[in-house]
Amino acid sequence: MTGPSFREKLRGELETPLDQRKFGSGWLSGTLAFLLGVAVFFLALCRIFPNALATPQLAAAIANPAFHWVLIALMILAFALAMLNLVMRPNPVLGFAAIALTLAAALISALKPMPDGDGVYFGLDFFVLNVVLTGMLFVPLERLFPKRREQRLFRTEWREDLFYYFISSMLIQVLTFLAMAPATAVNAVTPWQSFRAMISSQWLVFQVIEIMFLTDLVQYWVHRAFHRVPALWRFHAVHHSAQSLDWIAGARMHILEIIVLRGLTAIPMFTLGFSPLAIQIYLLIVYFYSAFIHANIGWTLERVSPYMVTPRFHHWHHGVEREAIDVNFAIHFPLLDRLFGTYHMPEGRWPKGYGVGGHPVPGGYWKQFLYPFQR
Repeated sequence: MTGPSFREKLRGELETPLDQRKFGSGWLSGTLAFLLGVAVFFLALCRIFPNALATPQLAAAIANPAFHWVLIALMILAFALAMLNLVMRPNPVLGFAAIALTLAAALISALKPMPDGDGVYFGLDFFVLNVVLTGMLFVPLERLFPKRREQRLFRTEWREDLFYYFISSMLIQVLTFLAMAPATAVNAVTPWQSFRAMISSQWLVFQVIEIMFLTDLVQYWVHRAFHRVPALWRFHAVHHSAQSLDWIAGARMHILEIIVLRGLTAIPMFTLGFSPLAIQIYLLIVYFYSAFIHANIGWTLERVSPYMVTPRFHHWHHGVEREAIDVNFAIHFPLLDRLFGTYHMPEGRWPKGYGVGGHPVPGGYWKQFLYPFQR
């Protein structure tokens, strides 16, 4: 017989008898987190569709720039209360529901209109959402399901990786402008408006899947070139220099590699006519997915791994062993590595260590920035 469904568990927690709701049981924090999660989810929807979902008074409040920061504060509070529920409650279903609702609200509220001809822009608010909410999702997952149990939360070099996160987020407009240059050049010489209109008229879910595959195909070969060409490898070695992997390790990338990688992978997105909303959804997926595949999470996900990149697949790409050299270049679909002969997933095993053989890359952001230019 199957156990109770999630909805039944949720209802059971909400209807917990009064004598089991005492302070310190985790019920109060879970209930408040769930209610806040519901509230921020609908407020985020109202922010995107103020005319359809909000009263005139609420629409006026939403138009105030301070509203978005209030929404972020409520999301953080909902997450903090959900974490208390996860720690204190034997059945933390309210906490998990609150996390799901708040993450959905974060994804919705991070979507912004794309300025015509100027690409996609994320501001400081997106950096806050990305770091705080992504961290609040993956930190408890890494504590509950760690691959390396001895790895500390504040591991060696965590400050450098956080600084990488900050720099790439704060320079997003500059990086977007530079990365858009190749796509703008292609658009200038390819008058295929009818084809672009056909692409943008597809269902949104088809557009997102197509963007994921096409960008992964381009990124596969760019990624592989960064491994095979010695001059490019010196830039990419900075990313591989992390000797411990967790959700924030994926942010460690040399800024020139970011420009090249984004510039080339943006070509199919911005030249084939995909809708702005589909592109923004894809970018949000990439931020969360990058954190997931680098995370210190021991899930094997055997049913998923043949079709989608998992943490174990990407951890082998970062492995320091000889068998892990130049394998698993795909970011989303392992099919590409199977097709081009670089697939490596030894059954039941993870790499024993991470980094670059001999660990030649120095520590610290500025030393790593200069590393590719030194003899």
